[in-house]
Amino acid sequence: MPIIEVVKANFEYGYDLNEFEIIRDTIRSGDTFGAILDANHVPQGEIYEVVLKIKDSFDVRRVKVGNPYVLLNSKDSIGKTQVFIYEKNKVDFAVIDLRDCVSTYNDKKPVTFVEKSARGVITSSLSQTMEEQHLSPNMTDQLATIYAWTIDFFRLQPGDRFKVVYSEKYINDTIPAGLGEIKAVMFEHRGKPIYAFSFIGDSIMGITDYYDEEANNLRRAFLKAPVKFSRISSRYNLKRRIKFYGNRVRPHKGTDFAAPIGTPILATADGVVTKSERRGGNGKYVKIRHNGTYETQYLHMKTQNVKKGQHVRQGDVIGWIGMTGNTGGPHVCYRFWKNGKQVDPFKQDLPLSEPLHKKHQDSYFAHIMPLKKQLDSISF
Repeated sequence: MPIIEVVKANFEYGYDLNEFEIIRDTIRSGDTFGAILDANHVPQGEIYEVVLKIKDSFDVRRVKVGNPYVLLNSKDSIGKTQVFIYEKNKVDFAVIDLRDCVSTYNDKKPVTFVEKSARGVITSSLSQTMEEQHLSPNMTDQLATIYAWTIDFFRLQPGDRFKVVYSEKYINDTIPAGLGEIKAVMFEHRGKPIYAFSFIGDSIMGITDYYDEEANNLRRAFLKAPVKFSRISSRYNLKRRIKFYGNRVRPHKGTDFAAPIGTPILATADGVVTKSERRGGNGKYVKIRHNGTYETQYLHMKTQNVKKGQHVRQGDVIGWIGMTGNTGGPHVCYRFWKNGKQVDPFKQDLPLSEPLHKKHQDSYFAHIMPLKKQLDSISF
């Protein structure tokens, strides 16, 4: 009897790859969507029609150098591309099916989440500690975001330490795909432990926030600084004397945060942009009205990222560090108004965010109980 060979299906991206000749490559400098298809026997006129049909769902001009792509080509002697798959990142991809009626859609690879825990003791910087512990650099950024209102991460002390419970993403259960959610953290700064637990406090909007062990929101009305991982190079000082001006008193009504050119500048609170312009010694700057009491201003930008009248949220990038106007080095001069008067933001009793609503607190305390026990059981 003849032996019948059964070929197992090999599904990926929603297609049985056994039905095609497969080409895997990455976008190189000079590559274009059209050039890739042209080299794989798709006629120029057909490429033009495809681009027109998919322009509202996939911008072929935005493929990035270094991103992978997969071509599913016909198995005949021509080897014409049937399907173009572009990987936006490790998880998300776009599919352009060129057969019959051209179609395009976005999809995700199947991802599983594995819960993990980690700990670390600061010796010099948070990022170095993460590297020593072989943890994702994204964890540094996420922790800085969680504690943006309570800890100045540029001024950590040797001996500060943390414990964290988090999830990590895996594709097909084996391929690491980056950091998932940080579920719970204990960060001990200057001997004081500060807990943070992830919880959806607004179930209608689905907004996740971080709260402490007493259900207080870690967010504040204002960020401590408009730049992450920056240092204060000059503080608010109404009696400052400058040698260049004959040691005369020239008040400094802002707080300068030094950082490399191009570093993102963040809105420290929700508000409306009232100015986004260039003027004299201020250089390029943005001013935001937060409410009837508070306003903030951000000077010497390289470029603004917002326009007058635009609503911004806390943490939005409103521009980038530069050296426009009167400045001796790259920094942002952060100015803070209260009731129309410039004040030192570090000496203000700024409002806190609302704590978790009482109707959610029973659920919250039940949610964090095992997480807190898990954190407390991690030894240094």
